[in-house]
Amino acid sequence: MSDPSLPPHTATRVHHVGMSVANLDDALAFWRQFLGVEPKWRTTLDRPYLSTHLGYSNLSIDAAFLDLPGGIVLELLDYQLDGKVQNSDATANPGNVHLCLEVDDARAAWDRAVAAGATPVVPEGPIEVDGGPNRGARASYLRIHDGISIEFFQPPRA
Repeated sequence: MSDPSLPPHTATRVHHVGMSVANLDDALAFWRQFLGVEPKWRTTLDRPYLSTHLGYSNLSIDAAFLDLPGGIVLELLDYQLDGKVQNSDATANPGNVHLCLEVDDARAAWDRAVAAGATPVVPEGPIEVDGGPNRGARASYLRIHDGISIEFFQPPRA
């Protein structure tokens, strides 16, 4: 139930998903091989508004933008700052997020991601969901560049 004291809800769609990366070229190597596409745009983001918007002075970001299936843009961001620290890749840690891609064939997606450099969480590959509303689906978690989690979800067969 929505709180009537809040301003109206205005979200209309997901615009993009951003991932901070340690090295843009390394991240792009995975996405090029996995998706088979080139970035639609690569640039240095250094406009003054970004420093204000993101809370860093004199900010410069090496950035690339790729189209994910379904029309979502993936924004890869290599902040050009000293003192960056790698986050833990432990899925249970608060603040950890993952990107889930729906796929037609979870095994084929898993194999392709591993060939592109992903590390499986479970070495056997996708598993079958054994209960709940997604019973019969197949799913897998892998770690890609920078410890980022990617999930593949193959819906159950009708």
